[in-house]
Amino acid sequence: MTMKLTRRAALGTAAALPFATAAAPILAASPETKANSTIAKSFHVGDFTVTTLLDGSFPRDGAKEIFGGGATDEEFAKVSAENFIPADVAQFFFTPSLVNTGSELVLFDTGLGQGGIQAALADAGVTPDQIDVVVITHMHPDHIGGMTTEGAPTFANARYVTASPEYDFWAAQDAGNRVGDLVAEKVTPLAEKMTFVEDGGEVASGITAVAAYGHTPGHTVYHLESNGQRLVLTADLANHYVWSFAHPEWEVRFDMDKAAATAARRNVLGMLAADKVPMVGYHMPFPGAGYVEARGEGFRFVPVSYQMMG
Repeated sequence: MTMKLTRRAALGTAAALPFATAAAPILAASPETKANSTIAKSFHVGDFTVTTLLDGSFPRDGAKEIFGGGATDEEFAKVSAENFIPADVAQFFFTPSLVNTGSELVLFDTGLGQGGIQAALADAGVTPDQIDVVVITHMHPDHIGGMTTEGAPTFANARYVTASPEYDFWAAQDAGNRVGDLVAEKVTPLAEKMTFVEDGGEVASGITAVAAYGHTPGHTVYHLESNGQRLVLTADLANHYVWSFAHPEWEVRFDMDKAAATAARRNVLGMLAADKVPMVGYHMPFPGAGYVEARGEGFRFVPVSYQMMG
């Protein structure tokens, strides 16, 4: 089954043909390998095993200034109260995902670079040198921080995949740009191992890129399909499980192109709700997986309980 998205102009044009699947992996864990802890949680998606990895979590003040651009104080407080969360503080979660296709271990994003991802992988029974593919959904620091450890590649045997608009934008920044400098440090040294995927292109069999530009110039989400089951890794499409769902039009400070980010949110969340496809969001409360329900002019994130844990 092909994921159907009515992409707006801001999301880019679908590629005519997907990229070819890469060569055989160096090492992949058994498809039966599953994690069930406070920092690593596994789900079945057809023949795939998807494990979400908690790299870190911390609170941050100024929630409305971050997530409520365009909302009044009263509106933001009302939505917060209705969902039993404070209006002034947000709890941030950072959750890379590991997909075991049965032939490759594919890691989506690498975390903050403070050791959390190594700990979560260890809890899942995986070592960094077992990772075959590292996919970078976009290049904000909390997604590329773990690409290197003490100056050496963290995932020494991996190949790397990202969207070319993302890399090209950050690589072109002048010295002194915080993100550009980190890309030069963490990503550029690995560029010779990197391939660029377009909208509609394949990372591996059953894993397809979907352009969702706006948060960053090349922000990409990924559609998984195996044995008739589907899941979308939504990366930073929606940065908060309440505010960004209930009001996709509320601007998020971290979104670089606010209008395109809103269009992407409405487009992808609308598809997830209509087709009842589960998702994993990088900043959703751990374990990050759930469903999307259409509600009024917005949506509601419904966290997974046990539907995907068999």
